[in-house]
Amino acid sequence: MAVISQKVNDDKRVELTISVGAEEFGKAIDAAYRKNVKRMQVPGFRKGKAPRKMIEKMYGEGVFFEDAINSTYPKAYQAAIIETGIKPVDRADIEVEDASAAEGYIFKATVAVKPEVKVADYKGLKVEKVVRTATDEDVDAEIKRMQEQNGRMITVEGRAAQTGDTAVIDFEGFLDGVAFEGGKGESHPLQLGSNSFIPGFEEQVAGHNAGDAFDVNVTFPEDYHAEELKGKAAVFKCKLHEIRAKELPELDDEFAKDVSEFDTLGELKADLKKKQQERLDDQSQTEVENKLMEMVSNSMEADIPACMYENRIDDMVQEFDYRLQAQGLNLPTYLKYAGKEMSEFRDGFRQEAESQVKVRLALEKIVELEGIEVSDEELEEELKDIAKGYNTDLERVKQIVPSSEVSHGIAMNKALDMIRESAEISEVSPEKTAD
Repeated sequence: MAVISQKVNDDKRVELTISVGAEEFGKAIDAAYRKNVKRMQVPGFRKGKAPRKMIEKMYGEGVFFEDAINSTYPKAYQAAIIETGIKPVDRADIEVEDASAAEGYIFKATVAVKPEVKVADYKGLKVEKVVRTATDEDVDAEIKRMQEQNGRMITVEGRAAQTGDTAVIDFEGFLDGVAFEGGKGESHPLQLGSNSFIPGFEEQVAGHNAGDAFDVNVTFPEDYHAEELKGKAAVFKCKLHEIRAKELPELDDEFAKDVSEFDTLGELKADLKKKQQERLDDQSQTEVENKLMEMVSNSMEADIPACMYENRIDDMVQEFDYRLQAQGLNLPTYLKYAGKEMSEFRDGFRQEAESQVKVRLALEKIVELEGIEVSDEELEEELKDIAKGYNTDLERVKQIVPSSEVSHGIAMNKALDMIRESAEISEVSPEKTAD
């Protein structure tokens, strides 16, 4: 293998012209012959027994060239990358120019590469940090949520249904006295006030008692999903079987013992306030880091290939699909119900993807400029944390997680730490920020 030439095209992609010698190509042709001969029929020879020269005479000298090229160009391309020192950020376009058994072949590999990056202002940046304080109201809201979560449904007797109750109803919808498809349900639990039914429906269920049979008159919205029902007036014949309400536990020390490891409600509230403050502090810290990296990436100079953005969007779409699959869904189904085309869906990730690519390039350049290195001890500790996070064996993690990627991540975090530690951070209240 040899790199014949290297140049930058008008589209800023690098074009490498690479040769593969006759000896290496010849071995690949011979391997292709052995791989394919068993399925080739040549008159005068049993199937799979024809000599290579006879097959080439019958089908042409290049009969095995495609297989031979496909088996050799990836290695030649990788060697060329190492020789030239380029850093591809996308798959290369491969074009074979000349091939012969006597001389080997020449191919061109055209690929987008990591851009040259310039960052100047990344130390001593001035940024405001919004300092937030956990309040008793925050704690009370969390206690209320825990109370709701631990409530139990009971059957209500002796009063009419009201907002907040769950009404168990039969219903059937009619247009001009004719029942319509999809408008019928039996023993359906409807939470009044949830606005999960047609506007005006739930309000008309409220006020009725268990055992009541009654009509509900509604008009379907103009933007209703079923074309035949849009804007139509309908009558639902209903029967209320049961009224259920959530019974909430008393907020006392027994409640605290039931829902936490604490013995008193006061201890539970103190712990909730502490954790809420930690979350607020983490939020403020993240905001500072985001502001700093936005400042650094905005001042960065780089001609970033569009494919870097598209590749990051690809990753984000794939990650979204994985999350859907974990819930028993898939991306095509999600897009169908969301009423979105894939192009529109991808565009929703574009701004974040572009920001992430710029930040990554900036941090990588700072790692280079500052000579940031990662020690064996730091790498080992990070791998231990990964193993702990996934509750798996350290050696297993070392087998499946590339150390180079882990080390790269550590170096990037160290660069971010350096930027933050050198910054001039002034603390402000949320009220000042609002002003």
